[in-house]
Amino acid sequence: MAEERVERRLTAILAADVAGYSRLMGADEEGTLAALKTLRREVADPKIKEHRGRIVNTTGDGLLGEFASVVDAVRCAVEVQREMAARNAGVRAERRIHFRIGINLGDIILDDNDIFGDGVNIAARLEALAEPGGICVSRVVRDQVRDKLAISFEDMGDQQVKNIARPVRAYRALTGPGLLLQAALAQHAFEQSLAFYQACPGDAGGQAMSELALKCRLPA
Repeated sequence: MAEERVERRLTAILAADVAGYSRLMGADEEGTLAALKTLRREVADPKIKEHRGRIVNTTGDGLLGEFASVVDAVRCAVEVQREMAARNAGVRAERRIHFRIGINLGDIILDDNDIFGDGVNIAARLEALAEPGGICVSRVVRDQVRDKLAISFEDMGDQQVKNIARPVRAYRALTGPGLLLQAALAQHAFEQSLAFYQACPGDAGGQAMSELALKCRLPA
């Protein structure tokens, strides 16, 4: 009898959980569960769908998703964390819900719509390395998105993680106020210079605009 072929594919894996879940549940079980359901319904699920991903499975405080595009996976994670930060602004510190997100690009085994393999395990370990409200990615993810998204990364070095034979190179995505300030300053510089360059006559104006765009490299 021929051996059944295992279905594999290369995919971007996003693992997320709630930092301090046990503490939140200990303080207010019903309130925490209600808040998590709302966040899933209004933030996580719509964002994953918007960026062409799918939710593979969920746990009490976390979820596992996959994306055909690693750029979509990272963009989704950034938008989720920014929305979470905005929602937490009006919540008492001890009641805030913070997601930790890990993203890896790897070869996975597909079985009955679930996914397995080292690629999935690494995403889960990266999530555990992320700070509350943060995103941690593998080197291959960083390499794939570094010139495609307006996100900076901080090298966390090689990380020895549970049940993975080799060290994993991890990177922290910098998506906080510093990055937003940098983008705002770039936008301001662009707007201030635009009037001058538009005043340049003929072809000189077009050439000047091209040079300006290259210099500013404004975030999308």
